[in-house]
Amino acid sequence: MSPDTHCPRLFYALWPDAATRAALAAWQARLDGKPVRPDKLHLTLAFLGQRPASELPALLDILAHLPARPMPLLFDHASHFPKLALAWAALAQPSPALLDLRAACMHGLMEQGLAPRFEHDRFTPHVTLARQAPPPASQDFAPIAWQADELVLVESFKSSGDYRILASRKLT
Repeated sequence: MSPDTHCPRLFYALWPDAATRAALAAWQARLDGKPVRPDKLHLTLAFLGQRPASELPALLDILAHLPARPMPLLFDHASHFPKLALAWAALAQPSPALLDLRAACMHGLMEQGLAPRFEHDRFTPHVTLARQAPPPASQDFAPIAWQADELVLVESFKSSGDYRILASRKLT
């Protein structure tokens, strides 16, 4: 946790391996807008927002106890959030394992009284590729198969845009 804040900005995410990161970066080259640095590419499971440092032990416990196994994810097209001007890698069909992991994460947060106030039931699994981006000009992207096997708790520094992984676990 950063020493300059007592309410770090946090999120849970699936963290890609190097090969998946490289494939996603290749997609970025075909998009307009400001690309997300490859070392920051991830799939957010739950954005927690600013949380008191006192909640960190419970958040770490949730991470450690989420029931999850490695899961195949197939990104097959790029999409766009118009209101946010974000271009992103999309899954034609989210895997049941991913949806179960998200549900278990939200359940763990609710059990601890830590559910984000602004998280809604709608979950659009994606990897943001570019900001300040128009819709993708082409949908002709080579599919990316990712065997997601790392779950992380990340601190996000809004001022610099940097991330720091606070805890990580392999999905086995």
